Order: sequence, then C-alpha cells, then structure tokens
Amino acid sequence: MKKSIIAAMTAQMYLTLGILTFAIIFFVTEWLRVDVVALIVVISLMVTNLLTPTEALAGFSSPIVLTIASLFVIGGAILQTGLAAFIGRQILKIAGGGQRSLTIAVMLTVALLSAFMSDTGTVAVLLPAITSMASSVHLSPSKLLIPLSYGALLGGSTTLIGTPPNIIVSNLLREEGLEPFQFFDYTPIGIILVIAGILFMVTIGKKILPDRTRTRGLQRFETPEEIAKRYRLPDNLHRLRVRTASALVGKSIAESNFGAHFNVTILEIRRKPKAKTMMKLGETRLIWQAGKEEGLKPSVETTFQRNDLLIVQGDTNDVAHISAAWNLGVQPAEATDERAISNEEVGIAEVLLPQRSRLIGKTLPKLSFGHSYKLTVLGIQRPGVNKPHNLKTTRLRFGDTLLVQGSWENILALRKKRQDFVVMGHPEEIQGPPQRDKAPLAGLILLGMVIMMVGEFMPLATSSMLAALLMILTGCLTIDEAYNFINWKSIVLVAGMLPMSAALVSVGLIDLLAENLTIALGTLSPVWIIGALFITTSIFTQVLSNTATAVLIAPLAFAIAENLGIQPHALLMSVAIAASMAFASPVASPVNTLVMSAGNYRFSDYIKIGAPMILISLVIIMITLPILFPF
Repeated sequence: MKKSIIAAMTAQMYLTLGILTFAIIFFVTEWLRVDVVALIVVISLMVTNLLTPTEALAGFSSPIVLTIASLFVIGGAILQTGLAAFIGRQILKIAGGGQRSLTIAVMLTVALLSAFMSDTGTVAVLLPAITSMASSVHLSPSKLLIPLSYGALLGGSTTLIGTPPNIIVSNLLREEGLEPFQFFDYTPIGIILVIAGILFMVTIGKKILPDRTRTRGLQRFETPEEIAKRYRLPDNLHRLRVRTASALVGKSIAESNFGAHFNVTILEIRRKPKAKTMMKLGETRLIWQAGKEEGLKPSVETTFQRNDLLIVQGDTNDVAHISAAWNLGVQPAEATDERAISNEEVGIAEVLLPQRSRLIGKTLPKLSFGHSYKLTVLGIQRPGVNKPHNLKTTRLRFGDTLLVQGSWENILALRKKRQDFVVMGHPEEIQGPPQRDKAPLAGLILLGMVIMMVGEFMPLATSSMLAALLMILTGCLTIDEAYNFINWKSIVLVAGMLPMSAALVSVGLIDLLAENLTIALGTLSPVWIIGALFITTSIFTQVLSNTATAVLIAPLAFAIAENLGIQPHALLMSVAIAASMAFASPVASPVNTLVMSAGNYRFSDYIKIGAPMILISLVIIMITLPILFPF
C-alpha cells in the first residue's frame, strides 16, 4: 500500500502534505498559536500556487465560519443574561446529596446546555456552582468535575449546533449535493452516548475517579478563612511601623513598589486620627488624641504618614528586606490582624484563567494587575505543580488559579470579565449579570432559532446570524460584549484550515489515500470502516482541536464512501462524533483543562477514565449508526 501511494504521489501532493505536516506539528507542540498556524497555512497555499487567493481565502466567508461566530454570540447572550446559570441551578436543585445522584444531575445539566451553546462556556458557568455544591455535601470536587467536562463533550454531540464538527460534516454533505444532517439527526445517537456516559460514571467511573481531598486537602469554595489557611496567609502576616525618619513618609503605595520590587502585599493601614485642639489658654493648649487606630483600605494613591501601622503579607525574608530598605520597624502580627485578610469590606477569592484569557503568557507586573483590576494577587497555583510561583516573574498559563485580595466590589467585578476570569470564590454571593431581566427574551430567541433550523425555514447560517443580531438589538448583550464572546482564535482556525481541506482534495491526495484505503478495507464490512474512522479521528482529536480534526478527516471519509459505493452519512457522523470524544487528555479540549486545576487532576486521571469512555463510544457507534443511517 505504501509503495503504491508513494509511486502515485506528485510534487503538488508532496508540497501539500508538507504544509499539512507543518501544521500538525505546530498544533501538537503549540510552538505557535493555532490561529497563527492557520494563517501560515493559508498564506503558504497561496504562495505555492496550490490554491488561488480566492480559493485560499474562501474560508473567511464560509457559512460555517459565520455560523460558528453567530453561535458564540448566542451562547454569550445566554451566559450574560444568566439564563444558563438559572437552568443549571434549577436542574441541580433536584439532586440529592449522594455522589451518584449528583453525578447524574451534573452530567444531564451540562449535556442539555452544551447541546445549544459552547461547551467551554457551559462548564465555566457551572463550575463554581458545582464545586461549591460538592463542598457543601463534603464531597471532593474531583468526583464531579471530570463528569462535568465529559458531560459537556457528550452533550455537544446531540444537536447540529452542539459542536463545530457537526456543522462541518453537514456542510460537506450539502456542498456535495446530498441531504445534509438536520438539527436533531444527531440527537438519537447523542442521547445514547450521554446515557452510556452517565452509566459508566456512576458505576466504573465512580471507582476510578480520584479523591484528591484526602491526599492534599484541596477544597474549593471554602470560607475566606479556610482559603487563607490553605494558602498559609496567617503564617505570613507581619506588622510594619513607619518610623518618623523613614523615607516612605509622603510617598504613595504606587511609589513604594511594595509588590513589584519586594513581593510584599499591604493588606491594611492602621492610622491614628489627627490630634484635635479642644481648648487654648494663652500658650497652653488642651489636646485631644483619639486612641483607637482607624483601618484604611490601601489603594495605589494612598500616601504613607509617620507612625502608620502596616499589616502586610509576605515571606519573612522579603519583609526583612523591605523594612531595611525603607527604615521600617518590624513587629510580630497579632491574632486580630487576620481580619485584614478578609472582612466586610475586603476579601479573598480564587479565580481561574480560561483558555481565552488575555492574561495568558504575561506576568503580573507586565499586566499592571493591581492598577488594572484594583486587586492584589497573593498566590498562584498551577495544576501539577506544588512549588510556589514567583509573583513577579511567572508567566501565566491557561488553568492557573490566582488568589486575589481586595474589595468585594472589585472581586465581583471580575465576574463580568468572563473572557479572562472564572471566579471561584463564593458564587452564591456574587451579583447576578446586568441583563438578568432579559433572560426570558434570550430564551425565546434561542427557541425561535431552533424552530427555524428544525423546520428548515431558513438556512443554518441565516437563522443563527438573525438570532445573534436579535440578541444584540434586544439588549441581551451589547455589541462590544458580542465581540468579546466570539472566540476569534477558533474562527481563524476554522477559516484557515478549510482551504487546507480544499487543497488536499484539489491535488488529488484525498482521492489517492481513499482509493488505497478502500482497497485495503474493501473486504471489510462498512461497520468496521466506521470503527476505523472513529478510532483514527479520536486519536487525532486528543492532540488537535476537534475542529481541525473534522476538517481534515471528513473529506477522507466521504471519498471512502464514494469508492465503496455506499451512503456517506454514517461515516461522516462517525467522524463528527469521534472529533468530540476528547476524553483521554487534559489538553484535548478546553473543558478538560478548565476543570484540571479545580479538581486537582493529573494527566493519568484523564487516560484512566477517558480511554474506557472512548471504547464504549466506539462500540455504540458501530452498533447504532448502521441502523440510524443505512448504507
């Protein structure tokens, strides 16, 4: 087989294959961002004349790209209005306190929401509530968060708009002049997969899922006092007295560089009120001096005064360094100083960095985090890393958890910056979204879009773009928020890789490979070909995005079906579903990475649980697809 392929290869085929190999290597290694790689692919196809500029740039005007962008906006409106959180809370209310019932409720909830919106957005919305719920019933979050992630992936396979691969294979059928998949064509097989996934999780998976609370004591959404103890904040509290001769007198906190240069955080400034003259008799004055110190909330503009008492948090060596540099008196902390960490006005919380966060790859000083968000980062936790991270030099990564301290108002403000943060602390106390009153309207628009798609009254791209526009015009979200909710990296990835698929077809590589695979597999039943495509796709999707995997393998599946003279629907459905079965790696899907830190998971946890899930899905696919879509 290898010799026949190599002998038939042309120079254009080798060139196209070289560009594809380059893209896969960089997708896997992440030496460059995936959207940058996609742009390189587009430009390479034009420079090498494998495609004309019109053909190479056609992906940016493709209905697939516009549909996916519109669905990001619609999903953002569902999040922004609080509709997703409301649905999640209502369904989770029926769950009891046991692990089995909670697992069922969690997976059903996230599967339902993921059928109509981004699985990453769904997990980000439900993650705080589910982790808090786990803590309230004394259950380790690690027992529920992989089920949450896998439920979102399974839920995406239940509708046409549940995940981009579903749209990609349907659009391929339409382009080839065949009947495309309809909105609920995925639902029967999707429901079977969801049920099978739930049954696995409440039986075998229940035993395999780790319990990291026992091994590390890691528990999310504790009280502020519990979080402070876990980060050992009380152990690092100190008192610094601003001496009369200190050069710090008259300087602002911004000028002192406490955090930037010394890695020390000022939690509170205690200052005695100014003395007041009560009575004056000649040269004699009767002075009244208040004895109790006032607690001041520090800001970058706060100016130090003589005899200020600073309650600070930091390593003992760092505190000694700053006290020597600024001529400050060092005093041991007292029990009452712990209130400076969290009280009625200020508090601490943990925030998780999602995949699209603009903080990724940057350091806290580079971001001017304190100035930008009016919060102080007290610590950084990274999945699988136990050593402390330097707050000045550490470049932030996807999945990092930041412990922030500041006013509750500023902590709650991070909730609105969903692109950059997932707030982990006290979700039940966080203010609702500003467009909460628009939730029923968002639900009606979503329902209308589904009816349009099911009834085929409008093309998919038209109905999704109309729904996105209505979400903006009715105030469910602003136009700026709509732009922020669009995952532009994914949009560029899809637009850039669609021409790669076209080039593979144009130079004849897909036909050549399909012809040879058909000869090799020709003696096998089409059922086994479905299985082979499923395994191939599921392997690729562990290292590539599900979108890129579907774009590359779907044309091959279609060509194989043509060579065998069978209907391609079952084969393409297998590719679409397999592309979403990203269970075996924490980096295979953003939802897996998102729960990794909160559940304190290890890489091996995903393999132990994900591999059986893929095998179960394979068996279900091979049994049901030939029945649902006869050859």
